[in-house]
Amino acid sequence: MRLATRIAIWAAVLLPLLVLATSALLLGLVTHDLRNEQDAKLRDRAQVELPYVRAYLNADHQGRSRVEQNQHQKVLGAALDVGIKVADASGNELLAEGQLPAAVALPPATTNAAGPVTVRAAGRAWRVLARPVVGANPGTLWVAAPASATASQVSAVRGRIILVTLLAAPIAGLLAYGLARRATAPLSRLGRRAAALDPQAGAADFDHRHSGIGEVDELAAALTSALARYDDQAARTAQALETARSFSAAASHELRTPLMGLQTNLDVLSAHPDLPAADRAEILADLRADHRRLLDLLTALRTLARGDLVEQEAFGPLDLAEPVTAAIGELRRRWPELDLTVDLPNPGGPAAGLRVYGWEAGLRIVCDNLLLNAAVHGHLPGQPARVAVALHREADHAVLTVDDAGPGIAQAERAAVFDRFHRRRDSPGSGLGLTLVAQQVALHRGSVTVTTPPGTTPPGGTGCRFEVRLPLVSPEALTLPLPARRDWIGATG
Repeated sequence: MRLATRIAIWAAVLLPLLVLATSALLLGLVTHDLRNEQDAKLRDRAQVELPYVRAYLNADHQGRSRVEQNQHQKVLGAALDVGIKVADASGNELLAEGQLPAAVALPPATTNAAGPVTVRAAGRAWRVLARPVVGANPGTLWVAAPASATASQVSAVRGRIILVTLLAAPIAGLLAYGLARRATAPLSRLGRRAAALDPQAGAADFDHRHSGIGEVDELAAALTSALARYDDQAARTAQALETARSFSAAASHELRTPLMGLQTNLDVLSAHPDLPAADRAEILADLRADHRRLLDLLTALRTLARGDLVEQEAFGPLDLAEPVTAAIGELRRRWPELDLTVDLPNPGGPAAGLRVYGWEAGLRIVCDNLLLNAAVHGHLPGQPARVAVALHREADHAVLTVDDAGPGIAQAERAAVFDRFHRRRDSPGSGLGLTLVAQQVALHRGSVTVTTPPGTTPPGGTGCRFEVRLPLVSPEALTLPLPARRDWIGATG
């Protein structure tokens, strides 16, 4: 059932009920007013009759029949359309005119302030007013009128009420239907636009114009918000699917070579059970190296996919010194012989509290991979590895530098080190460590560059510096949108 029809039915039912309830109250008030008017008329008649009745009682007591007859005529003439009964002090009925039955129980005359009362006899009701006659010859005067005297007026009012009620139902239904159709027209237009919406267009195709009706505009805003969330979720789903495809393609491509190496070495061991111990040890070492490379590659691919799929909710304000300190502790545990120099801000110093808007796990990936890269490549043949880590503030950026004493990177090759699977010939890594660094720095709205450490002689000679710059956040702006690029695992380089 349409809303307009529902409103019309409710109006057609409720409005007559409201009319009946109001009319019942009105009918009671009208009946009360008519009765009061009738009682006032009885009081007026009693006030007019009292002098004549007093004279009538005096004449009756004195036995003056002629005077009595005259007073009787005056009493009847003043009574007009009401019933009259007169009794003397002994209760003897002297005069009775009108339709009041003789057997009816009349109320006693107490005071002149008493009002009319209702008496019933023979299935009928009368309003009776009793008044004492005060004088030399006291008595009682009763003035009565049928209680049904006002029935015709009440019946006329009741008939008009019924007529108004019968007319109110259809008229109210039609008016309510017309008004409801007009009021719900913007809602109908909104429904038609929603029904004609192209699922692929999403919220961009849902153009709602302000209707001036609060409920409709609120519903349109809710639909727009829901469509925007749907578009966002659909984009995330598509991105997750593309990431999964890229992960499968990259893993399949990169795992082929180490798996083939593993197959070859296993075939050799199977075909030559009597292989010399030195050759067997060499093959087993190759197997362990290929196995480690497989694990490192799968771990790096999983981490890269995790960065592509991270959500905005994972980010928040944090101190950059915390993941840097944790990564330095892990590096010292794994490489105890490393010559490591650390320069971090002093707690409470001017450079303390380098707060960035970041993902703690992502910043830890940046620090771990930069330090591991420096530890692996930060030495020349025959010399120990030397690594220097520094964290400081420059203007509105936190700057992390990692220096090593390795052979360095040629100027022409520095941009390529962040490409997927870019490896030196002698590198034991997966070729994804620096790609992870570039991905996480981009997610944090920062930059990473490769240079030569200051003081290197000659310029561009040995040694390498990785410098990461991340924007600091102020207490007034604790959120930053994620960048548009989220396809590092599927990038071609």
